[in-house]
Amino acid sequence: MTAACVILDIGGVLEITPDTGWVERWEERLKLPLGTVQNRMHGVWRAGSVGSISEREVHEQVAVRLGLDASQGEAFMADLWTEYLGTPNEDLIDYVRGLRGRCRLGILSNSFVGARERETALYHFDELVEEIVYSHELGIEKPDLRAFEAACVGLNVRPTNCLFIDDAAPNVEAAQAAGMQAHLFENNARTIARIEAHLEAVPPCSS
Repeated sequence: MTAACVILDIGGVLEITPDTGWVERWEERLKLPLGTVQNRMHGVWRAGSVGSISEREVHEQVAVRLGLDASQGEAFMADLWTEYLGTPNEDLIDYVRGLRGRCRLGILSNSFVGARERETALYHFDELVEEIVYSHELGIEKPDLRAFEAACVGLNVRPTNCLFIDDAAPNVEAAQAAGMQAHLFENNARTIARIEAHLEAVPPCSS
């Protein structure tokens, strides 16, 4: 086992999550001006990302703020999760699976209440890495430096030995500010090459 550690984001990295246009379709269906859903739901989305609201409360607020009946509310949330979960980045996931034993592995994700259960059921990320830090469970989102510190503490690794991979530049910059190596995800080939370079650069543990 080496001292090296690789920590990955989920959305846009381990999951492919293009914009599906579901919000605009709902605004058209409900005859609401563009931007209404975001304006009305902003506080709820924020609360869900840091775990200060439950899934049940999210459903309740969706119904109240958008005037949806029970079946509409269920359909609305189903569309939200379809975009949120995207599809698996199979090639990268397979590569990361092959890293077990070569380095410590973790996930650090800005998330939404309910994400762990769904991503575990669909993608088994809990079997892919040793530690998953979700913002809705931690109560802190990237790019807050405390999120990166929490990931390192959870894995019992030094920040300088960690490579963090994210598709958002502000999060990459924050990881660097937290003392980590960091890589902006653009495609699988470059990311895999960067990980390999990191593993070659970090010396093995003495014990």
